Amino acid sequence: MTGLLGSPNAVAPQSQNTRYRPTTHRRILCIFPKYSRSFGTFHHAFGLKGVKAFMPPQGLLIVAAYLPSEWDVRFIDENIRPASRADYRWADVVIVSGMHIQRPQIQHINALAHQAGKITVLGGPSVSGCPEYYSDFDILHLGELGDASDRMIEYLDRHHERPTQQLRFETIDRLPLAEFPTPAYDKLNLNQYFLANIQYSSGCPYQCEFCDIPALYGRDPRLKAPQQVLRELDTMLEAGNPGAVYFVDDNFVGNRRAVAELLPHLIEWQKSNGYPVQFACEATLNLAQSPKLLEMMREAYFCTVFCGIETPEPEALRAISKTQNLSMPMLEAIKTLNQYGMEVVSGIILGFDTDTPETVDRILEFIKRSQIPMLTINLLYALPKTPLWNRLQAERRIVSEVGRESNIDFLMPYEEVIAMWNRCISAAYEPNFLYERFAYQCRHTYPNRIKVPNSPARTSPDKVRRGLTMLAKILLRVGVFSNYRQTFWQMAFPALKKTKIEQVIHIGLVAHHLIHFTQECTKGAESASFYSQKLRGK
Repeated sequence: MTGLLGSPNAVAPQSQNTRYRPTTHRRILCIFPKYSRSFGTFHHAFGLKGVKAFMPPQGLLIVAAYLPSEWDVRFIDENIRPASRADYRWADVVIVSGMHIQRPQIQHINALAHQAGKITVLGGPSVSGCPEYYSDFDILHLGELGDASDRMIEYLDRHHERPTQQLRFETIDRLPLAEFPTPAYDKLNLNQYFLANIQYSSGCPYQCEFCDIPALYGRDPRLKAPQQVLRELDTMLEAGNPGAVYFVDDNFVGNRRAVAELLPHLIEWQKSNGYPVQFACEATLNLAQSPKLLEMMREAYFCTVFCGIETPEPEALRAISKTQNLSMPMLEAIKTLNQYGMEVVSGIILGFDTDTPETVDRILEFIKRSQIPMLTINLLYALPKTPLWNRLQAERRIVSEVGRESNIDFLMPYEEVIAMWNRCISAAYEPNFLYERFAYQCRHTYPNRIKVPNSPARTSPDKVRRGLTMLAKILLRVGVFSNYRQTFWQMAFPALKKTKIEQVIHIGLVAHHLIHFTQECTKGAESASFYSQKLRGK
């Protein structure tokens, strides 16, 4: 049975500007579930870099920081280490967050917490999109940080036993991003992560058919203040420095005027701190039409931009409402981004209704002509609360069968689509083809970046030691023992002679993951979609 927001057990809404202060002491265990392995987790490169996870869970770190300072809060990312029995015994309440792909792990944490007799709370994107997935949790927090968060905190302060029925606290008044606390970076070691991350905005003005961002977070991007972003960056560096910070905004340039106001602050921060990090972000391909933004991004040391290109086929882009990718020729846009020193990473999707047996050939030709090294090649998957889900559900084309790589009944035969994906990813990450594209970046993209100083932030003994350790591992693992070592040395020898050590490390790490992930895909050991229902027990 589910108690609704207005049930007698729920607390009346407060003003979003009034923080509830607790009257009792509580111990809160925040757990982020382990990810299932996928293309985007970069797990094959962890050993070479000496890290344990990809990026910190930004959302749960903010929740940990928002909880009352009078409470004891313990934070565990199970990508770093699993929560122990002692952790569960210590806690009064267990708070969990995660995405759809983490659903089995989320349920497992709930079961362990209930075995220990603890109150369980679930928030985050998965439960906000599909609360019906999680009927066994005691409390559901639906939506972003806001009035529901304060009501939930008050409930946990006043009630120390598990509720007799599930309670739901749904955010009506969202806390402005400018009032978000700095994530609780003091509760982790950032050096254990492949990348650091930061959020500047939430929401996206576009309505791509397969994307759930507008439904969950709105179409009008909400923003943090520039000084707030700088404060987060300062706090982040105190917790470690993986060398790169990824803006996880759904669309970093969703509000271009606001980004134009932020970038000078980032430029000044980089200069005053000795350029301690590279920046990366997600943006729409039409960013290439904004030269002033691109010049400032270059000065702020943005080196990578992820663009959801999805497909080079214009008919498919129109069908999925992604016409923003047609505002200028794609290859011209990519070349423009490269001219500002930004390596493009692309999202590619197979399984659209417009796909034909020739689609893979067109994608591979696009990869060859664009010279993009890294592309996330996924099967289309219908997420709840998206126009795609609504359309396919009306057409009775949503498949709930466990064991499939996608929940969509494709117009082309399922096995043919899987074979197309296998052929596409195998060809894209054949070592010689991949390294040819990286060679292009070495000649035409990396030289366009600003020359950063050899500051203490970049040449500290710890930084140098970590860099040399990574280089040694790559030279041994890839340069000696890999089956593509000759291809690697064709890139590495000239770069090392020019002391382009960071370049060798970057290419060695990324290519190692892409090649090994592809090899496992061809053996059926990896999933064809980030959201795949195919369980592999990893």
